[in-house]
Amino acid sequence: MSSILMELTRPPSVVQPREPASVADRIAASAAATAGRMTTGAFHDWFAGRGKAGRFSVERIPFSKLRGWSFEPDTGNLVHASGRFFSVEGLHVTADDGPHREWYQPIIKQPEVGILGILVKEFDGVLHFLMQAKMEPGNRNLLQLSPTVQATRSNYTKVHKGTDVKYIQYFTGPERGRVLADVLQSEHGSWFFHKSNRNMIVEVDGDVPLDEDFCWLTLGQLNELLHHDNLVNMDSRTVLACLPAYRPEPPAGDGFAHALARSRDPQAGALLTDVDLLSWFTSERSRYDVRAERIPLAEVPGWTRDEARIGKDDGRWFDVVAVEVQAGNREVTSWTQPLIEPSSRGIAAFLTRSFGGVLHVLANAKVEGGFLDTVELAPTVQASPDNFAGIPVRPPFLDLVLSAAPDRIRYDAVHSEEGGRFLYAENRYLVIEADESEAPMLPPAGYQWVTVGQLSELVKHGHYVNVQARTLLACLNAMSPTTDAAGPDSLGTRSHD
Repeated sequence: MSSILMELTRPPSVVQPREPASVADRIAASAAATAGRMTTGAFHDWFAGRGKAGRFSVERIPFSKLRGWSFEPDTGNLVHASGRFFSVEGLHVTADDGPHREWYQPIIKQPEVGILGILVKEFDGVLHFLMQAKMEPGNRNLLQLSPTVQATRSNYTKVHKGTDVKYIQYFTGPERGRVLADVLQSEHGSWFFHKSNRNMIVEVDGDVPLDEDFCWLTLGQLNELLHHDNLVNMDSRTVLACLPAYRPEPPAGDGFAHALARSRDPQAGALLTDVDLLSWFTSERSRYDVRAERIPLAEVPGWTRDEARIGKDDGRWFDVVAVEVQAGNREVTSWTQPLIEPSSRGIAAFLTRSFGGVLHVLANAKVEGGFLDTVELAPTVQASPDNFAGIPVRPPFLDLVLSAAPDRIRYDAVHSEEGGRFLYAENRYLVIEADESEAPMLPPAGYQWVTVGQLSELVKHGHYVNVQARTLLACLNAMSPTTDAAGPDSLGTRSHD
């Protein structure tokens, strides 16, 4: 048989590239674009207008004024009459290692998996991201920039009898677009029990009707907005962290920005090979015997319930409170619900060092009671300093982070956590340069040096990287690759009072 005939009769190929080569380049081009369908200045005008257009209010109420919520007489658990949404229960945690071997606490049990999704589309050859100005009752400033879709299963199946979730058809069913990212990720393991959300990025080609509460932004614009306090919400940050890795060209020189850009390049190397890093992480997961048992809320020792709060007797950690919400532009316009209110602002910080010209961050294999699988990779420091006042055993590196000189701080912004379940939960997110005397190349047990590229690879897997570390990954990706100077984009130290 001739070679021409063989080509004509060969069956078509059934394989395709495992990852289209153009995706990373298109994302990098969007990251480099600081203007798109609207300028960043026009965005701020639009966002302020959405805040004035909505009717938002949040009022603390006693538990007795909750509608549809009640404390079960047998367990004391705080539950909804529908049996859906979520409940507040008790948790008893024991661990065979670490500074905290046993504790009790309230925790949110929300078994259903929600969707956090960002829709992307090309305009003039540049990828744009469809973002929403959305009110959440727990946000310090109420309105923040959320993903296209931010919905629990109860939301988008209309258990609450509300209106349809806008754009949900692009993430479920036959109208779904091309998937660029889709992974189950954990939420806050200190406040949720085994909670997961589906983090999705979906691309479409056709016309997309634009609702007045939504806007199209380039990745470069989103990266700029990530330098503002309390603007880009937690759900947006975790989805952006799941973007396929993109690698900007390293700038000239050998400073922080150059090392950061090289940190995203798999050819630049790392202290640990990917296999060795996974082996270390697996070892960390295997060495802990952590038992987290749900118990009746009424049986949690050291916590007291009164008319308006459930709080720890020493005033630390957090309270469970109740609020009434009015929101003119939500699927449901009025409701009441419980929220968790932290006792103080937290810190989430990565210490960084450059090894061989490649930036590494110091990750912590952290135990949290609500995790699905023992530990996840967390920031170097993840703590609320006020909770440790007067306590001799303090988290490693906490005092180093608190005393960091301004010229060592490469990123500094306050971001809100999940405003739908937490009231005024904020963390100050920091990226700080360290040296050998402060953070040695051979780190203490439970810590490991990881490149930004390795962290991005781990985020492709569910329950490997916790939500605070994913926020910091999004912030690292948002840092300008063109300058080492601490300016408006690299954010030297600022006041967050």
